[in-house]
Amino acid sequence: MKKNLLFVMPSLSSGGGERSLITLLSQIDYDSYDVDLYLLKHEGLFMELIPKEVNVLPLPEQYHLFMLPMLSSVQRLVFKGKLPLAYNRMMFSLKNRYAQNESIREQYNWRYLARFLEPIAKQYDTAIGFLEKTSTYFCVEKVKADKKIGWIHIDYDKLGMDPNFDKHYFDQLDYIVTVSEECSSILKKRFPEQVHKINVIHNIVSPSMIERMAEKEQDDLFDRRGEEVVILSVGRLHHQKAFELAIEACSKLVDRGYKIQWNIIGDGEERQKLTELIQRQGLTEHFRLLGLKSNPYPYIKQADIYVQTSKFEGKSIAIDEAKILNKPIVITRFSTAKDQINDGVDGLIVDMDGQSIAAGIERLIKDIELRNKMVDELSQVDLGTEDEIHKLYSLIE
Repeated sequence: MKKNLLFVMPSLSSGGGERSLITLLSQIDYDSYDVDLYLLKHEGLFMELIPKEVNVLPLPEQYHLFMLPMLSSVQRLVFKGKLPLAYNRMMFSLKNRYAQNESIREQYNWRYLARFLEPIAKQYDTAIGFLEKTSTYFCVEKVKADKKIGWIHIDYDKLGMDPNFDKHYFDQLDYIVTVSEECSSILKKRFPEQVHKINVIHNIVSPSMIERMAEKEQDDLFDRRGEEVVILSVGRLHHQKAFELAIEACSKLVDRGYKIQWNIIGDGEERQKLTELIQRQGLTEHFRLLGLKSNPYPYIKQADIYVQTSKFEGKSIAIDEAKILNKPIVITRFSTAKDQINDGVDGLIVDMDGQSIAAGIERLIKDIELRNKMVDELSQVDLGTEDEIHKLYSLIE
């Protein structure tokens, strides 16, 4: 008899966690599992990639009212006589304005958001909150399941969350999954009473799928001009990714006479800030924000060097994808960097400043032998992690 699984996710807009979920769903044995997916937003870059076997659950009517602009939402709720919900909608907006940071904001706003989300009537064998915070809180409070799993995709201590808030929810989970050994160590130190629940399941990446999708575009996607070195970064335009360091590094390389074209795939709240910084640095011919791409793999394949400038990561899917496509890589020395790159062998790990990032890129440009050695190293390594799905099965069973 098939087991019933529920995955909960805020949206499939963009990002590593979202890509990870889509890949995981593509690997599930649907002869053994029926899968429902609960999304708080039925829109986003990866919606079209949801496997046809997955049942996307509808959202309650009152949540659609919540999603309206604040004044419209409150007016309609008052008109319908839902005064407590109108109050909660106002409080949600007020708390959003004054929260200490976005993680704390999401944590403490759950108490207002939760009132708009009805419990799911169906009973599940396993419910999985596939992203930290709201997804996990929803699983704990709104789902009936024999087992409940929370999934942490990041270095917990770098998110700026209140651990005391999460402890209440972690106590009610059967398992806590995270994506790297370093992330596991951080969680165990932060939540020692949860050690027995913490498991590592690496992000699932499929080389065959990535290589197949990378071949879908054969034309030059970067409109190269002469002997330009094409650099690519992938990530949300968010302070975590520190793309201002990428702009600084690009400026230094251009000043040294290198013909550089640096591209970023991604979007987010820092687009305007980064656009203005690019203009102030006079880099509009050298640094481009390409926006979101549902298929980033041809861009990675055609780039000369892949660079990740993050302040922190759990385990970056984009780095794994660049490795699969045999790209020379430069990443900053965030806490989990050594989980992904063997410095000097399959990439370079550099200090978290523009000067060091520029120096790492310059080293790869000038040292062709090192670059070729890295490409050769990556081409000989089995980088597929499809078997990680069996770790999830073992928790479910």
